[in-house]
Amino acid sequence: MPAIPKVVVFLGDGMADEPVPELGGRTPLQAANKPAMDRIAREGRCGTLLTLPEGFPTSSDVANMSVLGCDLRAELCGRGPLEAASQGLTLGPHDTAFRVNLVTVDDAGVLRDYSGGQVPAAAAREAIGLLNAGLGSEKLRFHTGVSYRNLLILSGPEFCAEVHCEKPDDHHGHLVSHHLPRPRSAAGERTAAVLRDLMARGAEILRGRTANAVWPWSGGRAGAIHDLGRRYGVRGAVISAVDVINGLGRCLGLDVIRVPGATGWIDTNYEGKADATIAALADHGFVFVHVEALDEVSHAQDLALKIRTIEEFDRRLIGRVLAAVDPATVTLAVLPDHPVPVRTGRHTRTPVPVAVRRPGWTADAVRTYDEIACPAGALGALRGRQLMDLLFAP
Repeated sequence: MPAIPKVVVFLGDGMADEPVPELGGRTPLQAANKPAMDRIAREGRCGTLLTLPEGFPTSSDVANMSVLGCDLRAELCGRGPLEAASQGLTLGPHDTAFRVNLVTVDDAGVLRDYSGGQVPAAAAREAIGLLNAGLGSEKLRFHTGVSYRNLLILSGPEFCAEVHCEKPDDHHGHLVSHHLPRPRSAAGERTAAVLRDLMARGAEILRGRTANAVWPWSGGRAGAIHDLGRRYGVRGAVISAVDVINGLGRCLGLDVIRVPGATGWIDTNYEGKADATIAALADHGFVFVHVEALDEVSHAQDLALKIRTIEEFDRRLIGRVLAAVDPATVTLAVLPDHPVPVRTGRHTRTPVPVAVRRPGWTADAVRTYDEIACPAGALGALRGRQLMDLLFAP
């Protein structure tokens, strides 16, 4: 029996979109010059994948867990624990971890930027230091992440994740006071009150800065996530700039490969990620390479920049890997984790386009990679772990 091909998954976070009037009814993917993605579609098979099923948050942790074949009902734990795992922080049985965005709020209390102006790393570290100095204790600690993406850990049995915290990137232009944390049950009342207090006091501490407030969300406790390597009999690796993806990879048993200059923004080191992917294939059977910048420009509702970022993702990363790998031994797949239409700047539950080129497959009739063409492909409408099972099928 021939060996199962090695697998590379290219994940463009938030890349999928909707038809845009300014583009004559085309989507950004249709308008972009993306020969590498189109080649994977033309030489492979296409379809869609449901990554944000009803009943779950429309967040990237949910979507990427879906892509990687997780059982959301059993394994979803929130961004907080995943980002803690990325940072090497071990959560105890009474630790609850929350993702904390450094955000920009205007004098009227309206959220103006969920990313605090893409706050630079040095400014983020300084802000987290000020928050710890003013608010930290043995039960409460902030941890620096990547740019605006940071972490809060609450320690003690009195805290829990039974709190409803809304996603900040869903509420640009909204009054923060209308979207404060609230308990899901009586057990979450104290935690919700502490988070609201942190938001109020944090704004005083950060007054005068561009990133002048905090927004905690997606809390949880450490859970049990399956080992992907054991499931499919491979050694795997993850390549990403952001903690939520690296933490998910670590929880799945993947090696986390750090690439110098990988930023989570449009200035990321695409070539470095491509070269790290190529090198990883020497001793890994699976590489998951994630690019965050597409999500960021989509939330910013910058159509021209989204098209440019799609093209750079295609040319500088996917094309570079495509030119280097042997099509007889490596399977390539490309997809987003979820759509972020530039019209709204918010995640949607629409299934995402998928293209897979696998050795030995006969191509279907799809000629381009985009939201309109891919649903007609031979893969059909995938969901759950069907994509991962297909990639590693004997």
